[in-house]
Amino acid sequence: MNVFKALVPAAIIVAAATPASARAHSQATITINAPIEKIWALVVDIDQWPQWNKAVESAHLEGHLVKGAVFNWRSGGLGIRSTVQDIAPLERLSWTGRTIGTRALHSWAFKTTDRGVVVTTTETFDGWLPTIMPGTMQKKLDDTLPALLASLKVAAERDAHKSEKP
Repeated sequence: MNVFKALVPAAIIVAAATPASARAHSQATITINAPIEKIWALVVDIDQWPQWNKAVESAHLEGHLVKGAVFNWRSGGLGIRSTVQDIAPLERLSWTGRTIGTRALHSWAFKTTDRGVVVTTTETFDGWLPTIMPGTMQKKLDDTLPALLASLKVAAERDAHKSEKP
């Protein structure tokens, strides 16, 4: 089963690059041993991303995290403007984003299992920059998504263990 299609409604896929049409596409999955509420809270508290994700220099959500909400953030020296496309608390979140020469679609899915919470993140890049540098952009995604999940795991499990102590 293509997890990307399960994560993102068809209307959103049409508006952004699908894995088949994107110049770069990557997906990563990790199991985190922390309550889903803690993991979700880290992901949706956009203003606090730099606290646990060192790849993010700054981030600010304009208003509340609802479909259509806009947030601006910086990573790798680039400013990115993103718009929430889909949100189902404790289940999924996706947004589109734009920066110089690149359009992105980033999706998250969360599933509680008997081994922990399985977190899957998927991202596509399209635009003129991925068109002229497809290998570089693919490597960026292939390196970034596992690192993102590893950082999330460390933060969530650290926070989970803190809250378990009396």
